[in-house]
Amino acid sequence: MNQTSIKKYVAEMIGTFTLVFIGCGSAMSGVGTLAIAFAFGLTIVAMAYSIGRISGCHVNPAVSLGVYLNGGMTTSDFIGYVVSQCAGSFVGTLMLRIIFGMADRKDMTASGDDDEWGMGANALTALDDSIFAGLLVEIILTCIFVFVILSVTSKKSEDGKLAGIVIGLTLTLVHIVGIPLTGTSVNPARSLFPAIFAMGDPLKQVWVFILGPAIGAVAATFLHRFIEPEK
Repeated sequence: MNQTSIKKYVAEMIGTFTLVFIGCGSAMSGVGTLAIAFAFGLTIVAMAYSIGRISGCHVNPAVSLGVYLNGGMTTSDFIGYVVSQCAGSFVGTLMLRIIFGMADRKDMTASGDDDEWGMGANALTALDDSIFAGLLVEIILTCIFVFVILSVTSKKSEDGKLAGIVIGLTLTLVHIVGIPLTGTSVNPARSLFPAIFAMGDPLKQVWVFILGPAIGAVAATFLHRFIEPEK
């Protein structure tokens, strides 16, 4: 592993930590759908212009999968990115649990029992626990998100300087739609550790928020490659 790779992995860890800490932290604070959506979206904008030149600012295994399938990274880098993203998610979730716990502050995403923590985890409650509906929501939203990323970051695109803003706003949009339905994952790393810390139904259902984004990323890659201009 060379120094360049290490810097990329550290950047991905920092980016994913920030996304989980700010995004899930806003959900735990119960600030409302629009505020949470913008918390996730604006974090991506900030990270895109901070670590984008280092790692590409994937901060999401689904995005890395799309880039990998599109020929944009090696197998070893893909694995390194996913591990780093999961590490960032773990640390971000842990910090939120410690801070909210030390402040003795009730997690607004919890069920009301002071011993329970929602941790901004995803859930299928709003969909009557329908696995099919949850998968469909996550597949569609992730497909849209990853498709936009592959398109605006393509070497054939002339909008590279605006890519971070476009990607951040797209993440905001999918959150506005998805928060009332699943809480919006579109990011397996963002979902995994909040579910582990929350336990209960979020942990039982977390596979939906890993599989759905993965399928969505694959679909986005095929769509992008199909319509991408040859020149």
